[in-house]
Amino acid sequence: MRISKFFLLHACILISCLHTLMAQTPGGYDQHAAFNPLFYTHNGNEYRSAGGAPGPKYWQNRADYTINVTLDTTRHRISGSVLITYTNNSPDTLSFLWLQLDQNIYRADSRSVATAVVTGGRFNNRSVTQGFEISKVSITQAGKSREARYRVNDTRMKLELPQALKAQGGTVQVKVDYAFEIPLYGTDRLGRLPTRYGWIYEVAQWYPRMAVYDDVLGWNTAPYLGAAEFYLEYGNISYNITAPAGMIIAGSGELLNPAQVLTADQISRLGRARVSDHTVMIRDSTEIITRTDARNGQLTWRFSCKNTRDVAWAASHAFIWDAARINLPGGKKALAQSVYPVESAGHTAWSRSTEYVKNAIELYSEKWLEYTYPVATNVAGIVSGMEYPGIVFCSARSAGNGLWGVTDHEFGHNWFPMIVGSNERKYAWMDEGFNTFINQLNSKAFNKGEYYQPLTGGRLATNLFGPGSEGILNIPDVIQARQLGNLAYLKPGLALMLLRDYVLGPERFDEAFRAYIHRWAFKHPTPWDFFRTMENVSGEDLSWFWRGWFLNTWKLDQAVKEVKYQDNDPAKGALITIENLDQMVMPAIIAMKESNGKTDTVRLPAEIWQRGGTWTFRYPSTTPLSQVLIDPDQAFPDMNRHNNEWRPQ
Repeated sequence: MRISKFFLLHACILISCLHTLMAQTPGGYDQHAAFNPLFYTHNGNEYRSAGGAPGPKYWQNRADYTINVTLDTTRHRISGSVLITYTNNSPDTLSFLWLQLDQNIYRADSRSVATAVVTGGRFNNRSVTQGFEISKVSITQAGKSREARYRVNDTRMKLELPQALKAQGGTVQVKVDYAFEIPLYGTDRLGRLPTRYGWIYEVAQWYPRMAVYDDVLGWNTAPYLGAAEFYLEYGNISYNITAPAGMIIAGSGELLNPAQVLTADQISRLGRARVSDHTVMIRDSTEIITRTDARNGQLTWRFSCKNTRDVAWAASHAFIWDAARINLPGGKKALAQSVYPVESAGHTAWSRSTEYVKNAIELYSEKWLEYTYPVATNVAGIVSGMEYPGIVFCSARSAGNGLWGVTDHEFGHNWFPMIVGSNERKYAWMDEGFNTFINQLNSKAFNKGEYYQPLTGGRLATNLFGPGSEGILNIPDVIQARQLGNLAYLKPGLALMLLRDYVLGPERFDEAFRAYIHRWAFKHPTPWDFFRTMENVSGEDLSWFWRGWFLNTWKLDQAVKEVKYQDNDPAKGALITIENLDQMVMPAIIAMKESNGKTDTVRLPAEIWQRGGTWTFRYPSTTPLSQVLIDPDQAFPDMNRHNNEWRPQ
């Protein structure tokens, strides 16, 4: 590139006039590391474009399920079968399949038990079972059925196929007959809670599921240890649950046979709820206490959930049940409903649950992508907070702000990862962190911010960046238990808030984030697909941001170094020098106050740090400055706020 003498002359004059100092980089900062041009480790390809979208030959395999089980409430036991229809859309022929057997985590000889810390924790087993008790596995291929050759290793099953499964559309059916005991406490994913009027069963990871075969790793066979969650294929799931009459069963998707399992009064009230914006009681406490449903024997509840990665359900004699209509932006309607015991009722507790569900779903649908399931169900039980498509499990003890928070959070997961199907086993932050971010916007919007508590870097800096902090890009089972909440939830959630508010601005951020959701709905994105989408849609190179927040454990320390005046005359303007003393870079927000009472704020982009850790800018003051404060709202996670303020001596 040719540079004219005119340009050089005027550049020198400008630099001299502004006294822009590019001094030697302080010891804790290296701009070459922060702004290194080599960020992406691979180019785009026909499966995943360089722009962050699925490529023209993107593919993923499909798993459809038909499940029939019986709930034995005497033995707390599930037994039945699952029929899996698996479609290989990949360009590879497959000679074997991998299935996930998550119930095996509760076996005494499981890898999870062996790797659990002796002090316990949320994801430690508190009792053991026999896991999946598999009695028969058969394969149907090319019209022929035969018993399968298989090997179980911890939470995984490898199935040998009689003949290789053809690429680009080959199908095979796998049937597994199985049973398992529902654990009392299932690593906060499932379990059973005793209440005054009966057990509450929350049932998940309850059938053998296909492992994902993708274009990134092939078979994803990481063992299930508890902290890391799930990575699943999409398909249609039909499931039937036979249970004692008088129980209420709530499940993912649509109840297909209400006339066979509900009373006439319940059906009538449910009809009213479907057209009501206010909560309608479907089954109240009097029906539980007096047992007005006199039916005996067994009833079979039939459900269907389409284009889903999973299903879960809950059952109890003790459920109060209420519901209301959800209004979706495209004109469709869905149903918000809650089931909870008498002990959890109350207008400061679960009696507001359906209001929370309805509002959470409506807000997310309006902002990001329309809710895709016919029903959204909140279940009160032993699980403190866990998400599944169209249904979530929240603690029966939650109330007030806690109940809103857990309900909104768990239903936010219907976007991440139920709709945007990232690999939770490796990247917890791609569902928990993204969800924490959208929770912030929802809480601010709900009921004029009734429960809103903003995430701020100033409040979280010590927790997120203090001694013992770890990197976001670690699998959940590697992260220390005390750090998981920080690194999977809070740090990525805060990062996205700051990216939205201080780097891209809400308009550009929302457009890019919405594009990511729409591009990868019901598909399998990687972190790089997210990074590329955000950059390409917003039109901003954000490699410095991803490095500082996601790829490294860098810290932020911005400081006000000094203030001088042009020709020593405050009326001619102030020359303010700021510093970046640690390795993370962020934009600089500087608030000035003059002795005449005038206040102002200057926003400088992160690119001021490209040539070093010191930057001087001119502020058009007319009187002496009485204060200069960097990051005045304490939005950033600055590790040393003692050097954020300058005052005249």
